Amino acid sequence: MTNARQLAVSRSIHRALLRDPEHEAVTRYSVFMVLLAFFSIWHIRLVRISADLFRSLRNDVWELDESEYSESFLSDRKTFFKTVNSKYLIKSLPRRSEHSFFRDDFLHPYHEYMLSNADSLLVRITDFLGAEYPTIGTLCQCTPSHHVIMENVLCDKDDEAREPDKWETYDLKPIDYFYPERDLVPKPIAKEAISSRLYDEFKDKIRITKEQYNELKKTIEGDTKFLKLVNTVDYSLFLVRYPAHLRPLTPSRRKIQWREGAVSTDGKWKYRAVLLDFFWAKHKLQAQAMTGVVHTFNAIGRKGPMSITTTADEYREKFLQMLDGLVELHG
Repeated sequence: MTNARQLAVSRSIHRALLRDPEHEAVTRYSVFMVLLAFFSIWHIRLVRISADLFRSLRNDVWELDESEYSESFLSDRKTFFKTVNSKYLIKSLPRRSEHSFFRDDFLHPYHEYMLSNADSLLVRITDFLGAEYPTIGTLCQCTPSHHVIMENVLCDKDDEAREPDKWETYDLKPIDYFYPERDLVPKPIAKEAISSRLYDEFKDKIRITKEQYNELKKTIEGDTKFLKLVNTVDYSLFLVRYPAHLRPLTPSRRKIQWREGAVSTDGKWKYRAVLLDFFWAKHKLQAQAMTGVVHTFNAIGRKGPMSITTTADEYREKFLQMLDGLVELHG
């Protein structure tokens, strides 16, 4: 059940997305209103950041229907993590290192990259929201100050006709890094951690043709090269598979095989794939501090590098090796 905090944050998000950005640009607030808002803990005023840039991506690159996009946020049955129609997800960026990196270092390169790579498998981020002014809630980190809206590649899963219980999802990262939640706990507890999805392991193979694989590899090579250039690590491959006889629909008008569902060579499965969680930048202060802590720990424990402390170049190399290991070519 949604708690009071989540409901308040959800309402702030929905109001920001339904407000006219042009009207916001000319709105003025009195000192009294700003001071009054400062003492809010959960109810904060969010505004769209770089609204024109995201509208360009939605309309010109991904060809999303703008009216349908707006309608996704109209329902009174507000939820915190996703829209009621399941088409879009809400991800909070509570850490300053994350939202400052996204705003200052990532946003414009991401826009430029998407303009020339419409078939990219980087998750599609459709809006960026931030607190218009500081509040006690955001300063004390009781309430996230920034959020991104992104596509939900499982948007059509919950339809009963599409057998939602047969869909499988895997959040995959290179497994040869040191992960404390896996490597510093006894094995029985580690097995329990797997069931709680602290990390995932795909124990089968993606059975596809060489042509399908070449398309996937070429796209992910380009996407990870971009992520390396903006100095990002710790991103993951979100893999979805579901029975091949199902014919679900995705919201975009652009038909991209690895977003619609690439069919396995044995005819049993369809696969979808996107890259997620590319908000950890190596040059940000928190990442540098964490790297120092891990290096100090390794001087004694010698557990090896973590995915969040390695270099962007090495992480990309291991990520592509992981992709190779997931695939089994047929035909």
